[in-house]
Amino acid sequence: LINFNIIEELKQILHLTPSSINSQPWKFHFVSDEKIKNELAKVSYFNAEKVINCDTVVVFNVYNDITLFEEQIKKHLPEGAFNYYLNYIKPLPEAEIKAWMSKQVYLALGVFLIACAQLQIDATPMEGIEIDKYDAILNQESYTALVAVAIGYRDQEDANQPDRKPKSRLPIDQIIETI
Repeated sequence: LINFNIIEELKQILHLTPSSINSQPWKFHFVSDEKIKNELAKVSYFNAEKVINCDTVVVFNVYNDITLFEEQIKKHLPEGAFNYYLNYIKPLPEAEIKAWMSKQVYLALGVFLIACAQLQIDATPMEGIEIDKYDAILNQESYTALVAVAIGYRDQEDANQPDRKPKSRLPIDQIIETI
């Protein structure tokens, strides 16, 4: 099991994660309860085993109600940041506003995955989840799940370890260019 202090450190890291204009359009669930994990596993497609076997599932959620999001940022952001939102984000179509908010959550995901690696916690991000069912299990109304991360310590028998099954990646010179 992951030490309580490490889980608390991961929570603090998410709490301090940067977002555009400090918008923080997110909510995170740390799920260690076996009953809830089993329910989530059933609606995690091919990721069920990862959810069941991990120590904790962290669900990354985004506001699904733009009005509630706007109330939050009006209350908590400095005037300049809120005006940026009003002038540059709010005029966009709803789908683009929601995409912008989702990008902020994915910034948090990146920070979280790096933090896990630094803390020597194995982490598996999973988009293969049934979002509506995750939302129902987590009793969400104002937010919706985007991605979940199974965290824990590696099973030494896992055949997916890099020393047994190398990562499949494009050639480095195909994806990185130095200018």
